[in-house]
Amino acid sequence: MSIPENSTTPTTEPAPKNSPKAKMMNRAAADHAVPFFLWLGIMLIAMKMHLLTSSATEEIGSLNLISDASLYAVRSVLCLVALLILRPWKFYTPLQRKNVLPAIGIGAAIFALWIGFETEFFKHLAPGLAIVYEKWCIMPFGSMREAFESTPYAPAVCGWGLTLARLAGSAVVIAIIEEFFWRGYLIRTVRTPDFLDIDIGEFHPASFLLVAAIFGLEHTEWAVGLVTGIVYGLFYIRTRDIWAVSIAHVTTNLVLGIYVLATGSWQYW
Repeated sequence: MSIPENSTTPTTEPAPKNSPKAKMMNRAAADHAVPFFLWLGIMLIAMKMHLLTSSATEEIGSLNLISDASLYAVRSVLCLVALLILRPWKFYTPLQRKNVLPAIGIGAAIFALWIGFETEFFKHLAPGLAIVYEKWCIMPFGSMREAFESTPYAPAVCGWGLTLARLAGSAVVIAIIEEFFWRGYLIRTVRTPDFLDIDIGEFHPASFLLVAAIFGLEHTEWAVGLVTGIVYGLFYIRTRDIWAVSIAHVTTNLVLGIYVLATGSWQYW
């Protein structure tokens, strides 16, 4: 069942549990959320069971059953299959062509923001601000970033096939999955379980900032992640186009991935 994306904000209590509407909303929620949690779950299970080289600790060694690059390829394929089966886009209108170029532009601008504070140009232009950024916006996760100085995704380590699978998974699979989860689902469901009743063009400050903040904390560079979440969210609300914001996210991740491969800036992966 498809719900028009210009539905009005609900003014009544959520549908009673086990009612037809509540069951439909639960199915719609699963369509949006399952690919995202599958993505996280595969990674967390592999780390918890110490299947990867990177999951070894001082107390427990790694079983080395699968490489980080191979696992990334596997979960990209599995999550893509889940996304294609569940088809959360059935609750939305198709992409509006007028939004494609603005989406690409926004995605490219977010890429520039993402790397900008760590470029040599910026460090020379504003050394004080660069130090503040490094201390407060990166250092809390410094050890995590250091672990990626010798990345398992480099072609010399895993081969070009798995490196390109890493690029495709980041640029296409997880970017689209995240947009249907963060912007399509969570930004509305924090207000009501009947999330499809909420007009996606309605700006609700509390839910908007909450989702942007959580989205930011999902990333190592949390401050830039927060700004990214705000920009993507505003673009989504302005266009009412889930595919447009997905294209923006895909553009950011794709250009960032190409930059990583071209410069060896593995900390972004």
